[in-house]
This record gives sequence, C-alpha cells and structure tokens, in this order.
Amino acid sequence: MKVKVILQLSFFLLILVGCTPKTTETVQTPEPPPKETTPKPTEKLSPCKNWLDEPNMDEIREWHVLYRDQLKMKNYEQAYPLWEKVYAIAPAADGKRNTHYGDGIIMNEYFWSQETDSLKKDERVKTVLRLYDEVIECYGKEGYVIGRKAFDLYYKYSGYATDVEMYGMFKRAVDLEGDKTQAFVINPFTALLTNLVLEEEIPIEEASDYTDKMLKILALNKEKKSPEDWKKEGWDIVSDFTPQRLEAMEGIKGFYDCEYYKNKYYNVYDESRDTCDNLISVLGRLRWGDCPMDDPELLAMAKIYNANCVDSTPQCRDFLGEGNFSEAVKCYEEKAEKSEDLEKKAQFNLIIAKIYYGELKRFSLSRKYALEALKYKPNWGDPYLLIGKLYASSGPLCGPGRGFDSQVVTWPAIDMWKKAKSVDSSVSREANRLINQYSQYMPSKEDVFQRNLKVGDTFKVGCWIQRTTIIRTPD
Repeated sequence: MKVKVILQLSFFLLILVGCTPKTTETVQTPEPPPKETTPKPTEKLSPCKNWLDEPNMDEIREWHVLYRDQLKMKNYEQAYPLWEKVYAIAPAADGKRNTHYGDGIIMNEYFWSQETDSLKKDERVKTVLRLYDEVIECYGKEGYVIGRKAFDLYYKYSGYATDVEMYGMFKRAVDLEGDKTQAFVINPFTALLTNLVLEEEIPIEEASDYTDKMLKILALNKEKKSPEDWKKEGWDIVSDFTPQRLEAMEGIKGFYDCEYYKNKYYNVYDESRDTCDNLISVLGRLRWGDCPMDDPELLAMAKIYNANCVDSTPQCRDFLGEGNFSEAVKCYEEKAEKSEDLEKKAQFNLIIAKIYYGELKRFSLSRKYALEALKYKPNWGDPYLLIGKLYASSGPLCGPGRGFDSQVVTWPAIDMWKKAKSVDSSVSREANRLINQYSQYMPSKEDVFQRNLKVGDTFKVGCWIQRTTIIRTPD
C-alpha cells in the first residue's frame, strides 16, 4: 500500500524529502557551509560529534560540500563514500543541523530500492532505522522523527516491526505532537488502530481516546488551513480515508456516543422521503449510541414508524429499533431457520446481511448472509447489489482511500452489479446507476500501465474480498 503525502517544509526537511514516497526522488539543494566556524555563546549545539573542534575541520567541510554537490545531481555512488567519511568524524555536522543524518537516509533508501541481494537490502534498512534513532538522540524532535520512522516501517520496510510496535510509535508521535501532528501520521495510525482494536490487541478505551484525538486534529486543520495548505500538506488524503476507516468502530457497542450518531445519521434524516427501513435504521443507530428514549428527535421518528410501518417480525424489528443489533441478528436467524418458505428464508438472510453491512460494519459476515439468501432465491438481484456495495465501500479498508490499491475494489463491485441485473431485471435501474457512479473511480490507464498490467487481463483483488476480476479503466 502506497501513499503520496506532500508535507510542509520544516526543520527536518532533509528527512522529509528523503523519506516521503514519491514517483521521482527529490533532493534538497545543498546549503553552503556555515560562514561562522565558532558558535555563538548562547547557541545550543547538538551533543553529538561535530566538526568544530576537529583539527582538519576545513577538510571535513570540503568533503561535506563535495558530497552534497553530488547528492544534488543524484550521483549517489559518488556522494556516498564522501558522506561516510564526514559522517564518521562529524555526524552532527556543525552541531546546528541534521543534514548528515537526513542525507544518509536519502542515500540508503535509494540503495535499498535498487538492491537485489536480500542481505544487503537488510543492512540498508537497518542503517536507515539507526539514523532515525540518531536524529532523535542528537537533535530531539522525537514526535516528528518517530512518526517518520513508523511511516517508513509501515509503507516501505515490511517485516521490520510488528503492527503493535508501529502502532506504539505512531501513538508516541501523537502524544508528543498533539494538535501539531503531521498529516502523514494519521492514515497509517488509523489503519493500525482500527485493525488492532477489532482484533482485541488494544483496549477499546484507548482506541476510543485516540480516535477522538485524530478526528479533532483533522477538524482543527480543516478549520485553520488554507485550501492550498490543506492539499499541499496531505490533509485532503487524510479526510478521504480516516473518517471512513473509523466507521468500522460503529460495530463496537459504546465506542461512539449519542452525539456522534446524531451528527452522522439524524442530521441527514429527512422524514418526508424516508422509508420504513431507513427510519428503523436511524432509530436503531441512535439507540445503539445510547441516545435516551426521551430524546425529542428519537421520539418523533418512533412515532412516525409506529404509525406507518408494519413488520411481519415485530420482535426482530423491536430489537433493531432498540439498537440491539446482535439480538436482531439472532432473531432473524431463528426466523430463517424455522421457516419453510424459501422466499422468507431468503428475505431474513438478506436482512441479516444488511445489519452486518450498515450497523455492525462486518463486511465478510454481510457477504456470507447475502450469499446465503441467494441459496434460497438464486435469481434475486438485491443480494448482488449489496455485495457490490460491500466491495465498493472497501477502498479505505483495503487501501489508503484513494489510488490504485483502493480503486481496484470497484472491479469486483461492478462485476456484482452486472450480475444483479443479468439475473433480475427489476434491479437493472439501480444496478446501472451504481455502475455509472463507480466506473469513474476505476484505476486509470496510466496506473494500470505503471504496474505492468493490461486492460482485459484477470486480476485478483486481495484484502477481505479475495475475488478474481477483470482489469478495466474509465478512460
């Protein structure tokens, strides 16, 4: 999974330029050597070795200029031996800049990307990670740097840290940086947090606390950043991914409070257009979020539903309206098992599939019950429509929210919608609407070509989907 995040220049520009994934490598223009060879009395220097007290300081500074000139021209093979000499004697340069650490990271990352020998690649990674640690030791800024290190471990250096270890690094970055947390931290931290809490690797209370922090950081940057900085720093990518990925937490009882559900679901509720299914869905979500029964909005919706909506399974419906989704699932399972009517068995299983999709956010279980519905009613388009929506909604689950890894989910989704209308003409209009809507989000020809793929070939979409499909592009 790759993400391109464009970040604001800062004190740690060298590390940033060297480590952010890009289509082409960017190297900062080397700065001239400092004019002053003696620090000011009040100036605080790095505690690590610098060239100021070295007898051959002028020679070291000359090596510094020479290797940086080569680095500027991307002549890494020529630059690296000179860098090694400077770094060995004065890793902290003049004590005022982290240049040598940042340049070392840039070049070792490049050599790692070109290397084919696994042992040599391993040494390059270990050097990069050690240089990150030395930046913290010699220049501080732990929050920013440990976030960069975790970012590289997550996106580049698979297998060098566990998910729990990377989560801990990102958490440390958020703890130290607070509202100043950089955009590049948020998406991988969100993905790790979501996976780990669902796997019961971290406490729900902790996950809830950091979810609130990330959403507040996102909202704060949305409020304060200009549109140009918002996009330049990568917050637009974060806003596309993080809130959607965190929706998975809605399946955990008590994770979000009443205010969350009212803001998300009641505020888009329109009683003049809502169906009974939509009414019971909103009612159930408010109750799932522990909204009190005497809440005016909840009472108003309940009154409309009770007056206008009739269900053949009132007990199951009551569980849904109360936000007791687990009991609702059990109720419909019992109804499906006891019924000898194939039509009803199919209907009950589809209702369960919709609960797992909309309310409990368990996509694989939702697909399971949709497929179960098709066993009893094979030529029914609705289950295929639902499975297609499950796939189409999985961009933030299976990738960064945008880009190739997230866009490929549209291929199996469109397969399902085509299947729906091929077996059931009554859903053709809805299937065509969904196909037209999501076709524009398929990977582009350029993205397909860059991965040595070809339109029309087969492709297996991974993640929880695990389906073989056909490569298509919107252009």
